[in-house]
Amino acid sequence: MIEPLHTELLQLAHDAARRAGELLRDGRPADLTVAATKSSPIDVVTEMDIAAEKLITDLIAQHRPHDGFLGEEGASSEGTTGIRWVVDPLDGTVNYLYGLPTWAVSIAAEQDGETVVGVVAAPMRGETYHAVRGRGARATGAWVGERRLTCRPSPPLDQALVSTGFNYVSEVKAHQADVARRLIPLLRDIRRSGSAAVDLCDVAAGRLDGYYERGLHPWDLAAGDLIAREAGALTGGRPGERPARELAVAASPGVFEHLQRLLEEFGAWHDGHPSG
Repeated sequence: MIEPLHTELLQLAHDAARRAGELLRDGRPADLTVAATKSSPIDVVTEMDIAAEKLITDLIAQHRPHDGFLGEEGASSEGTTGIRWVVDPLDGTVNYLYGLPTWAVSIAAEQDGETVVGVVAAPMRGETYHAVRGRGARATGAWVGERRLTCRPSPPLDQALVSTGFNYVSEVKAHQADVARRLIPLLRDIRRSGSAAVDLCDVAAGRLDGYYERGLHPWDLAAGDLIAREAGALTGGRPGERPARELAVAASPGVFEHLQRLLEEFGAWHDGHPSG
C-alpha cells in the first residue's frame, strides 16, 4: 500500500499535469511566438511555458502552501515541509513551437531530497505515466485501464535502439553529434525525440532500449528518471554517479553498463569546448 502522503502527492501531481496539459493542448495560440531565450537564441521559452508553470505552482500551492518548488521557468522556493516539487511545465518547447506532438508536462515530488513521486503527461499521445518510489511505474493511454510499465528485455548492444538529445549551444552540439556518429555503428539505431521526459518514459514502456543526454537540468529528468527506474531500468550518469548535468543515462539492465562505458570512452560528458 502506498503511504498516505505519497498518495496525496501523486494525486496532486496527476491533477496539475492533466490541467497543464489541457491548457497547452487546447490553449495553444495560432500565432504562438517566442517569449524569451535561454542558453542560446534557439533555446526558447514561449508564453505557454510560463502560463503552464503558473497553473501548476498555483494549484499545488493551494493544497500544500508550505512545500518548496524548483521550476524551469523560474519557480523557486525552499518550503518548510521537506517536500519540493520539481516542475518542467513544457518539456519539448521547440517541438511545441513547431506544432510537433512530442512534448510533455513533467512533475516530480521530492521528499528530503529523494524523488518519491513522478508524473509525465504527454497530451498529444493521450498518455500519462507515473511512478511512486518502491511501487512500480504505470501508464494510462488508448488501452483499457492502467498498464504496469516494464522496460524491454535487454538485447545485445548492436540490436539496441537508443535515443539521445542535443544541446542548443553550437560547440556542445557539435561534440554530441560526434559522439552519436561513433555510437551509431555499434547500435541498432539512434532516435532523437526532443523531449527528455518522453524518452525516459519510452525506456520505461519498452519502446526504447536506452537513452542518454548531456546538459539536462533537474526538472528535465526528475519525474522520468523515477518512472524509468520503477519500470526496471537502470539510470545513472558517469560511472558510479547519479544522473547529472554532465550526463544522464537510462537503459535496460543488460544495455546500461555497455552504453555507459562507451559514453565515458567517447567523452559524452564533455562540454565540447577546448580544454586548457
